[in-house]
Amino acid sequence: MRRAKLGFLGRHMMLKREYAELVLSGVKRATIRLGVVKPKKRFVLLHSGGRVLAELEITGVEVKRVAELTDEDAELDGFQSKKQLLESLKRIYGDVKPSDEVTIIKFRVLRRIEESESEESKYLGLKPVDVASIALRYGVKLSERDVEILKKVSETGSIRKAAVALYGDVARRKAIREALGRALKKLVESGVIGEGA
Repeated sequence: MRRAKLGFLGRHMMLKREYAELVLSGVKRATIRLGVVKPKKRFVLLHSGGRVLAELEITGVEVKRVAELTDEDAELDGFQSKKQLLESLKRIYGDVKPSDEVTIIKFRVLRRIEESESEESKYLGLKPVDVASIALRYGVKLSERDVEILKKVSETGSIRKAAVALYGDVARRKAIREALGRALKKLVESGVIGEGA
């Protein structure tokens, strides 16, 4: 028996475009990953093809052996049968043994990022911490100061806390918002976040 691989899922779930489309259409309601994978967050952002497509809520996590997988598990993952699922797992991971552990991460789409955009939505439906995190993840070209601000927003989780940490004063939130605005503009210009459906 292969030793179980332990992994973590942070705030970002990466999927190939074909699988992301199945998530957005409601066909794929889980992802099955080799090894034991522990989500760190209940809410995650779906990334595919260099873009952020949706926010997902993780609704359940189950660890099984490959031999224990069922047709129902396969259907949750967007496949028609267990056989089709196993073929896909072998394409992705190589040799997959019946005794290997897999993690079934179930989720639901909370919102498509493009759909939640409106004039009132300052950050195109994203939370400030998400704008900061995505900009840092994709290496958006910004000034050193803006990068420092984004790191602080990502670390503290809020504009208010970042202002206090950086300036010692909650009244300096405007500088934080301006940096987030510049980051968001670059993310839209580079196509990482869409401006509309």
